[in-house]
Amino acid sequence: MAETDTTYFRRGLGLKAEVKPVLESEYGSRLVEAIKASGHELQAGRFTFRMAHSLGFCYGVDRAVEYAYETCRKFPDRRIFLVGEIIHNPHVNTRLKEMGVTFLYPDDDGMFDFSKVTTDDVVVIPAFGVKLADFEALRDLGCILIDTTCGSVLHVWKRVEGYARDGFTAIVHGKYYHEETRATSSQVLKHEGGTYLVVRDMDETRIVCDFIRGKIGRDALLDRFEGRRSEGFDPDVHLQKVGVANQTTMLASESLEIARVIGEAIADRYGEQELEDRFRSFDTICSATQDRQDAVMALMQDPPDVMIVVGGYNSSNTTHLAHLCSQSTRTYHIESDRSVDPARGIISNRSVQDGEVHEQADWIPDGEITIGLTAGASTPDSLIGRTVERILVSEGLKPGEVLAGMSRSS
Repeated sequence: MAETDTTYFRRGLGLKAEVKPVLESEYGSRLVEAIKASGHELQAGRFTFRMAHSLGFCYGVDRAVEYAYETCRKFPDRRIFLVGEIIHNPHVNTRLKEMGVTFLYPDDDGMFDFSKVTTDDVVVIPAFGVKLADFEALRDLGCILIDTTCGSVLHVWKRVEGYARDGFTAIVHGKYYHEETRATSSQVLKHEGGTYLVVRDMDETRIVCDFIRGKIGRDALLDRFEGRRSEGFDPDVHLQKVGVANQTTMLASESLEIARVIGEAIADRYGEQELEDRFRSFDTICSATQDRQDAVMALMQDPPDVMIVVGGYNSSNTTHLAHLCSQSTRTYHIESDRSVDPARGIISNRSVQDGEVHEQADWIPDGEITIGLTAGASTPDSLIGRTVERILVSEGLKPGEVLAGMSRSS
């Protein structure tokens, strides 16, 4: 878009200085800052808290929230719509609703209804981006667009578009229903004949590899990937040349392994000499996702007694952090500080095993224990800090006194 376009904004609205104090007040935490300054550890009573060295808001999320706040300040007299959720954090989304932002939610097929949007309205595109067709529809409406699509997501889009341009089918490792994966897959449509296929995990990848090797027929593959492939997808034609990409918040190790086994299948089918002309792969996991996963793995070298993972239950990167932690220690994935109830001594958490939310009593072991802390890239420091405070209160400790003691010792 042209920099002089007054209906499309992608680099902010020039109000960063005005909204910064508000954002710091609502989403910052003095306690989290103090823990980081103390080597990412806090000793309080019988608790030793160990905080992952990379956690919470990433640059892309921070930027998206900042732009949304700038939008509310820039256009106080206009209706402001948001396509889906700005990020996968209920606390942040609730605040935007309280500020008057109207959320537009998709139907079960991922389709948005923009019939209420007029030329006079403002529409915010979330950090995940939107499908190509949705972006074009909004541009045709002539409304003001605030595009907060994350730069890491745009990087994947360029890869996927390049695959389509060169006649390769994009195999996207992601959750087919996720906003980002839908948006990424749609980028192949910029080129006539562009095709895609979405694989969720290694099990689905093996099905694709079985077809490539000639072990299963086309109907079995088409049936399994109904709703997860481009219109008119023909596996006999479209799996001859493939390029692998991924939703930026998936497990990096799994994405790399998926690319490896698909490459092996192509080599088995067509020969090693054909691999360069028939297979492409790039590591498109975002650096923030990778940093948070690496920080958790470092923490698991000496696992804490209990691990707390803070973040939205529909946050992909948060659920992957919980999965990684659960392989080494007792792990509780909580949505916010309110998931910890000091009065009743329970914690409400989403099980890594069955995906259901459960209440757990007596979740803190007796004696001196170590509690690990991490948070998804869409989790503000405020929720992390208040989670620690609630755990302290459950032990009869006063957070204010703990923070004051840290300040004196620093």
